[in-house]
Amino acid sequence: MGSLPSRADYTPMSHHMNILQEVARESSIEGRLVRSYKRSFNGFVARLTESERERVADMEGVVSVFPNKKLKLQTTASWDFMGLKEGKGTKRNPSVESDTIIGVFDGGIWPESESFSDKGFGPPPKKWKGICAGGKNFTCNNKLIGARHYSPGDARDSTGHGTHTASIAAGNAVANTSFFGIGNGTVRGAVPASRIAVYRVCAGECRDDAILSAFDDAISDGVDIITISIGDINVYPFEKDPIAIGAFHAMSKGILTVNAAGNTGPDTASITSLAPWLLTVAASTANREFVSKVVLGDGKTLVGKSVNGFDLKGKKFPLVYGKSAALSLSQAKCAEDCTPECLDASLVKGKILVCNRFLPYVAYTKRAVAAIFEDGSDWAQINGLPVSGLQKDDFESVLSYFKSEKSPEAAVLKSESIFYQTAPKILSFSSRGPNIIVADILKPDITAPGLEILAANSLRASPFYDTAYVKYSVESGTSMSCPHAAGVAAYVKTFHPQWSPSMIKSAIMTTAWSMNASQSGYASTEFAYGAGHVDPIAATNPGLVYEITKTDYFAFLCGMNYNKTTVKLISGEAVTCSEKISPRNLNYPSMSAKLSGSNISFIVTFNRTVTNVGTPNSTYKSKVVLNHGSKLNVKVSPSVLSMKSMNEKQSFTVTVSASELHSELPSSANLIWSDGTHNVRSPIVVYTGDFSQPSSS
Repeated sequence: MGSLPSRADYTPMSHHMNILQEVARESSIEGRLVRSYKRSFNGFVARLTESERERVADMEGVVSVFPNKKLKLQTTASWDFMGLKEGKGTKRNPSVESDTIIGVFDGGIWPESESFSDKGFGPPPKKWKGICAGGKNFTCNNKLIGARHYSPGDARDSTGHGTHTASIAAGNAVANTSFFGIGNGTVRGAVPASRIAVYRVCAGECRDDAILSAFDDAISDGVDIITISIGDINVYPFEKDPIAIGAFHAMSKGILTVNAAGNTGPDTASITSLAPWLLTVAASTANREFVSKVVLGDGKTLVGKSVNGFDLKGKKFPLVYGKSAALSLSQAKCAEDCTPECLDASLVKGKILVCNRFLPYVAYTKRAVAAIFEDGSDWAQINGLPVSGLQKDDFESVLSYFKSEKSPEAAVLKSESIFYQTAPKILSFSSRGPNIIVADILKPDITAPGLEILAANSLRASPFYDTAYVKYSVESGTSMSCPHAAGVAAYVKTFHPQWSPSMIKSAIMTTAWSMNASQSGYASTEFAYGAGHVDPIAATNPGLVYEITKTDYFAFLCGMNYNKTTVKLISGEAVTCSEKISPRNLNYPSMSAKLSGSNISFIVTFNRTVTNVGTPNSTYKSKVVLNHGSKLNVKVSPSVLSMKSMNEKQSFTVTVSASELHSELPSSANLIWSDGTHNVRSPIVVYTGDFSQPSSS
């Protein structure tokens, strides 16, 4: 992987074929070249033996050779919750928004969805250089202006995932949408007037070569923001991470890439989106959830979690506990958990099956009319029959009811929306830090709504176990929070079209809602939510930003002791590494340092530079707020910054000291620069501990 030579006579594919011919030592190499990158960077995908791979790696001019991996997809009241109101309730820049293009790397799209109608849209922006290559019977329009796919078939979405994420980021405002009456309202994206370009990189699996092809195309096509709700369960060095490599090339061309943190939480060090040039997004609650109530025969009502669109009109049905429906006495124990081979379907049919574990598909296949499970998760799911997942205490109430009644019965009610006013919380599945590649870069960067998001769906994707299709569906995951943050990035860019990716990222991070640890342990701290919860309106007017140039990233990579070859592998450019900076001194909007040992005295210094994007003749005063009961001593020098002009830069130093570190929690604080109007907040995190990536079991 490298940069494209500037020679007029250079043709990438011919060069790639020559390399293959040389290493294969065969007269015919038909079928060996899988893909050739030739638009935004220089590289190719080929089928090689191990010895051939070694010969390619040793060739002059070859920066890197790495295996083609499979990655995973990571999966509306949320915009109102964040203050981005519908219609005239929110300030917008319509002409620039209409010229903004969001590139969606996912599993395709359903182009006929009303969320992507081009009614009222003019022609695509003049800067658009892409194409509509969605396949047979796939039509683009002035809203969905481009489509590509990188595997046989077409760009149509077969799972609903890509359609869902695209509509969250930039879908049209569509009134009176719901999932069988649940969550009824107007579904829309952050920037409904913007354009969408779709790159189908996942077709059953998401392969490295397809992802790199999409970056290659999207950069040349002219997209402004890339949203990619895809990741791996394993951490790879930046030089072997296709998203990190592609996003670096995108950043070099002024394009911010927004990436899902992943759904492997709450284990610490489970996050795999770790490059500082990515905006990495965790998932949190909003102010709405879906519940499905259970009414027992004695009138007691229990509140469970489920996205249940089935309306049984409150009718009660007999309850059967899995243990009571065992095929034999010897299988009673496994029948409690509703293990399929342990249940007698004749004893389950037409009843409400009660199970210790959340296995709704078993209830469906055994012909139960509904199901009640013990479920400690913090998000609801769609199932193929009426279901309610109860917390442990409520589930125990159901079991107690069994013992007191000869003929126990219950009703499982259709789901309803519950709105509440509490601070957002990180969802249990959201992947956590710390960053195991660069310990001094805090990840994730930000959090956004990822709980039970109603958005557009593909008509090839049934949410049930049959062929019933819906236009709008409900999903949870960092896959949903990622396009929220990408939509916010696009919204910010509509007010500041010339801002670099790092400026947009800084604006989002430093204006985020502050969050606090909800529980004990690393997994509930800044390693769960980063700088906090995204605030779209505030992000358009941050006051100060922390800008990072491509040259800064080079110095950062060299400071990680990457050699010139490895840096070129990531960036595609020849770098001398004449300048190096330590990772903690990269001009990042957050500050993080990992120390060795715990009962030690320490002094840590962070160097930062801010750029004035607020108002001229402004004075910013520093303030430090300690978190989590930490005993840090934080000094800022200078403590006051006087900005005389726009785009003026000023530097400062943050010195953090203490006599010991807590072994169970990071010690943290917030640095806030305020001019009375703007509050520019950066988390400071100092921690210790030996973290390695959790197993993928």
